[in-house]
Amino acid sequence: MTHATTFITQDQFAKSLIRRLDTTVQTTSLDIAERLRFARERALAAQKTTPLQTAWNLAPQAGGSFALSGGNFNLFNKLGMIVPLIALVIGLFAINQLQNDYRAQEVADVDAALLTDDLPPAAYADQGFGQFLKLQAER
Repeated sequence: MTHATTFITQDQFAKSLIRRLDTTVQTTSLDIAERLRFARERALAAQKTTPLQTAWNLAPQAGGSFALSGGNFNLFNKLGMIVPLIALVIGLFAINQLQNDYRAQEVADVDAALLTDDLPPAAYADQGFGQFLKLQAER
């Protein structure tokens, strides 16, 4: 099914829905029609008010200064979103640093064990020495 075919079927569906609603409106009672009109007016009034209009109102304060006010602008709400994000980033950074320190300590411990052992480090890389250790462990 192509995009054009989908658009045509959606258009046909919309037209049939409009016809159905038009016939239903004519048979509804006056009470229901009035409630629908009131709901439509409330929805349109709510749509006209945008968040930016209510969020950035300048309100005059005592002493001739102005302050930002409004229903959607709240400093604690903004901090409530930013502080956990900062804590998460700091936590991830700390975990990364701890894991890097742990890995470095493991490598340092292995190096110290190899350097302080009686055998030279080349003996551990020899395949025959590995087999010798396996045979010793089996006995």
